[in-house]
Amino acid sequence: MDFNSVKEMLKKTFLCLFVAATIACQANSQVNTDVEGSNNLKPEPAQQLVAKEVVRVIENAHYKKVKINDSISGVILNNYLKRLDEGRTYFLASDIKEFEKYKDQMDDFLRDGNLNPFFQIFNTYQKRYQERIQYSISQINKPYDFVKNETYTYNREKMPWLSSSTAANELWAKRVKYDLLNLKITGKSLDSNKITLKKRYENLLAQSNKTNNQDAFQVIMDSFTEAIDPHTNYFVPQRAQEFNEEMARTFEGIGARLQLENEVVKVAEVIPGGPAFKAKTLQAGDRIIAVAQGKGGEFTDVIGWRLDNTVSKIKGPRGTIVRLKIIPAGQELTAQPKVIELVRDKIVLEEQSAKKTIKTIQSGNKTYKIGVIDIPGFYMDWKAYQAGDPNYKSTTRDVRMLIDTLKQQKVDGIVIDLRSNGGGSLPEAIELTGLFIKTGPVVQVRYPNKLEIDKDEDAGIAWTGPLGVMVDRFSASASEIFAAAIQDYGRGVIMGTQTYGKGTVQSAIDMSRFINPLDDLLLKAKGDKSSAPAAAPRFGQINLTIAKFYRINGSSTQHKGVIPDVQFPMVFPADKYGESSEPAALPFDMIKPSTYTAVSNLSTIKPLLIQQHEGRMKNSQEYKYLLDDISLFKKRESETSVTLNEVQLKKEREEQEASTLARSNARRALQGLPALKPGQVKPKEDNDFIEDESLQIMGDFIKLNENGQFSVVY
Repeated sequence: MDFNSVKEMLKKTFLCLFVAATIACQANSQVNTDVEGSNNLKPEPAQQLVAKEVVRVIENAHYKKVKINDSISGVILNNYLKRLDEGRTYFLASDIKEFEKYKDQMDDFLRDGNLNPFFQIFNTYQKRYQERIQYSISQINKPYDFVKNETYTYNREKMPWLSSSTAANELWAKRVKYDLLNLKITGKSLDSNKITLKKRYENLLAQSNKTNNQDAFQVIMDSFTEAIDPHTNYFVPQRAQEFNEEMARTFEGIGARLQLENEVVKVAEVIPGGPAFKAKTLQAGDRIIAVAQGKGGEFTDVIGWRLDNTVSKIKGPRGTIVRLKIIPAGQELTAQPKVIELVRDKIVLEEQSAKKTIKTIQSGNKTYKIGVIDIPGFYMDWKAYQAGDPNYKSTTRDVRMLIDTLKQQKVDGIVIDLRSNGGGSLPEAIELTGLFIKTGPVVQVRYPNKLEIDKDEDAGIAWTGPLGVMVDRFSASASEIFAAAIQDYGRGVIMGTQTYGKGTVQSAIDMSRFINPLDDLLLKAKGDKSSAPAAAPRFGQINLTIAKFYRINGSSTQHKGVIPDVQFPMVFPADKYGESSEPAALPFDMIKPSTYTAVSNLSTIKPLLIQQHEGRMKNSQEYKYLLDDISLFKKRESETSVTLNEVQLKKEREEQEASTLARSNARRALQGLPALKPGQVKPKEDNDFIEDESLQIMGDFIKLNENGQFSVVY
């Protein structure tokens, strides 16, 4: 035997001994995960390795340079219990007492890759969940008195944990009664309602039984990363793929939205432009019962599968073939299935992309055309960009084309609608700002050891006319960068409510970068059977907070967000929604301003816009309705229980529905629209008051521009 052969044999022997020792060590040190009555989920070796590496990555590369220790351990446990049972309707007080022994050890478990205690808690939760649903099924056929004055407390978040199984049964008996009462109020028979409710509960049990260790691991890691900061996230492979597709606004597949209905995958929508749309062989309502790969692959029955597992079999690389067995809409599942063949392609999610509308408003004795560009997120198909695809998908490219069209249609002003835009790509926020200014800094990014000033270097300007930006409490991150830059440059007027306040920067990192090849070899030697979708990172992905961003005026958007020039009342309170409501959020601070030159001075214009806006609001019935809506929202947010008395509940529902209908019809009358009848679905033609008033503000802004009240200097 030659030297190399001997060396290879010794290496394999050492590896086997090392693996055996590792497995024995872990077996002796870890908590038993088995919980009678659960599915007894267990962690995969790959998950144990990833947990250790995530701890190391956070400690070494997170902006905070945080140490994972006992002070964070208790937070991790509390986060975990809250994520599993936020309403405190499943766990018993005895369960929580048992888990308390881990309060100071969660950090050590993660550092060692010991996930067994976490899985023991998860399995206990699943046991309690299934106990509650099974108990509920057993209660459906019992007699219920809907005349008795009882209440069901549906939100127990601030109440003690359930003291015993008896207390849990009492709570869930009321839950069953409430569900039956809800169905009864619709007018159907009691027998019919019992059948409906039993099917609903059985479906919940079926879905619970499909829960796998990847689901558990995602909740575990969410609970951990949330203790560090709200925007550092680890994604298991499937979730990582979904996140990246969302950022790109593209994916490769057949172009259909799917949903699970009674254990069968149903086509909810066929996406325009995709393979299924072009082939016209798949329709909304069709059910997919089996999937095969290529022209000759065997069919795999997917009835009863999890939706994500079925989707992963249907998706695939562009140009490949997938065959589906479908039951056409309207036919029984026992009908002869139809086989269709589709060639996968790149799907562009146009409805999640920037889009435009043109609104005409009357301001004084003048009429103005205003282009409204709705941007739902800051997206970019990074993979296509890196591949040199000249038609890669991005926010800035889409908006530039929309502006060109609006200019051809001779609009007088443009409003960028960033309401509910949670952000996305930082480079896109910078490039989008560049469409409205000549050149200059857009945002300052501070890393632990350096400050970077990101600039718009392109001297081209897509739009030089009057500009407005609409924001709300859920405009975050990249939206705030764009709105802040437009405000600091005096380039346009910001309208709406204080924004979210997310002033941190995340980097999406494939966890494979941190996995040692030897560790990967050890996983395979242990018989690791973990799998990930073809387009997903095998070990998942971490979105790590690596920096904070600051406005060019030196102020952070963290916590405080962007304060609009013209403000509307805030529907969602800051203490419950936004960065300031997050316990682990990074603090607000300021740095030195960047060097930049404003393109106009709106300091004299803003008071005039506010004055004219407030003048309209004094006499606006819509504005009064908005204030009423805010008051009603606060009232409903504080409610935690509901009556189980049929007459009383029906009366409350009818009064609520009548009030909502009256309010809706009063608003429609103001807009010159016909009244709705009871039960009629409100059509999409209903106007948006916030947008309507923002356009009136833009009309004021355009008039002041025409009167020479201000000028834009490039």
